[in-house]
Amino acid sequence: MGPVLPALLSLLDQPRRLLALIAAACIALLAFGLYLQHAVGLEPCPMCIVQRYLFVLVALVAAIGAVLPAATARWSGGLMALLSLTGAGVAARQSWLQWFPPEITACGRDLFGMIESFPLRRVIPMLFRGSGDCSAVDWTFLGLTIANWSFLNFLLVAALGIGLLLKRR
Repeated sequence: MGPVLPALLSLLDQPRRLLALIAAACIALLAFGLYLQHAVGLEPCPMCIVQRYLFVLVALVAAIGAVLPAATARWSGGLMALLSLTGAGVAARQSWLQWFPPEITACGRDLFGMIESFPLRRVIPMLFRGSGDCSAVDWTFLGLTIANWSFLNFLLVAALGIGLLLKRR
């Protein structure tokens, strides 16, 4: 990682620039996910879709924070940290399912099928139980799965968001 981490930490002194960088990084991650889906043919599982929505929300919060006055960066950072920690939790659960797949691997409904068939209070627990789809490892880079990379990216954004939240003016 060498000079990357100190460079990111120095951006805490330039919150609007850091927020713009986070928004751009989230958009790049989402674009890569769409590339994997449409060009490579990897279909996202329900947990992957939830992570995508959380990256969209983080990108929106970061982009809005980047155009607002620098004084609001603390609140943007706090909200980003909350969304990112939620995303890290989903990615961690999916990583767990990939490392320790369920004995019965039944491919359940996709996210939209679950939402159409069940009330939301039943859909959310179903998402975190995972399915055969969520435990599949279809792509890796440097030995890490998409869920592992998602987890690491969510943690990085959460750490930067907490840094913005705790930064004194």
